[in-house]
Amino acid sequence: MRVALKIAYIGSNFRGSQVQLNDPTVEGELFKALKELGIIEDPRSANFRTSGRTDSGVHAMGQVVAFDTDAPNLAMPRVINSILPGTVWAWAHAIVPDNFDPRRHALSRSYRYIVYGEQFDISKIRSASKLLIGSHDFANFCTSRGECKGTVRIVERIDIRVSGNLTRIDVEANSFLWNMVRKIVSALMMVGSGVRDEEWLAQMLDPESYEEGLEPAQAYGLVLMDVKYPIPLEWVEDGYAIRRAHERVHDHLVRYRVMADILSHLFPSESSDELL
Repeated sequence: MRVALKIAYIGSNFRGSQVQLNDPTVEGELFKALKELGIIEDPRSANFRTSGRTDSGVHAMGQVVAFDTDAPNLAMPRVINSILPGTVWAWAHAIVPDNFDPRRHALSRSYRYIVYGEQFDISKIRSASKLLIGSHDFANFCTSRGECKGTVRIVERIDIRVSGNLTRIDVEANSFLWNMVRKIVSALMMVGSGVRDEEWLAQMLDPESYEEGLEPAQAYGLVLMDVKYPIPLEWVEDGYAIRRAHERVHDHLVRYRVMADILSHLFPSESSDELL
């Protein structure tokens, strides 16, 4: 039987989601838990697949994984979470078709980037973001441009909301190039701070006539929020797992806020806000 899971994780201490030799990764922790519980023997024989990779330091709320198992009764969030570390947890499961591939069958993916600070002109950012909607060649928004093949992507939605000192940028597209979201955020922040304008952003979408390297925004602000599929998946959510997830996220937020407050008092200066 093939089972899919919705996975969330705090990526701060992981070297990305994909398994790597001798480095802590989200997949590494999942493989360890699934094998220890007897849910799978190994990832290859279980045809283990994910909806996509996330880089070192990137978080997720809606990563999707799927695998074959002879013990579907054990492939439940609460059972799996008993083995996983506190920064990774499953919170929903579904029985899926035998050929289900979370990456190839994905209709779209949604990411959220959270920016701290009030030094941006939100109206400029919202106006500039409209240029990115639709089908464009995002070669200038891909790290290692020469290795990015097929750089046309369809951005379906960009929502920008402000809450206090935080700006949330939600981006949904059919798929993303490597570092595409983080580079979109960098570009929008440059426009919002007055360093660049919309004319420059329009040029960035025409890589055949204009090429420029762009530094991606920091990984710690990025969250994979959701993956949509054209076929209906009957997700069964685990209320307890979701409550525990909220508690863990809250604990981490409190820890970071306390550390930020301690550092701002130890090193008071005009740059204190940058520590946050």
